Amino acid sequence: MEKSYKIDTAVCDTGIIYALADKKDSWHKQTADFVCTFKGRLIVPSTVIPEVCYLLNTYLGSFTEIGFINSLINKELSIEHLNAADLSRCIELLKKYEDFNIGFVDASIIAISERLNVCKILTTDRKHFSAIKPKHCDAFSLLP
Repeated sequence: MEKSYKIDTAVCDTGIIYALADKKDSWHKQTADFVCTFKGRLIVPSTVIPEVCYLLNTYLGSFTEIGFINSLINKELSIEHLNAADLSRCIELLKKYEDFNIGFVDASIIAISERLNVCKILTTDRKHFSAIKPKHCDAFSLLP
């Protein structure tokens, strides 16, 4: 049986996690304000973690990357791994939106959101996620 969350839940994209860490990022304030007041569960797909670590280490240093990893260890963010059905769904999405070039990480966020029946995505990427038609709801609610 797949997980289904009764509490408010949002799936996090790479850009939003980076924005939380970088006080100079144009999304930082609204993202930090949102996360501080959000009472639900924040899910990070495992596919997002390498992208976040690369960006944090490259632009903000290893101390910031380690801080992110500690937030995962301390369960401030919940990690969700892909399963075989998610990978198949990623292929469907990559083919369907080939001209749009959504990429594997965005496809994985969509697949996990669909499987978990989560319609909220915490993202700075309005272009890709607003164009995708999810299977489980009319459209994603893009936060913040």
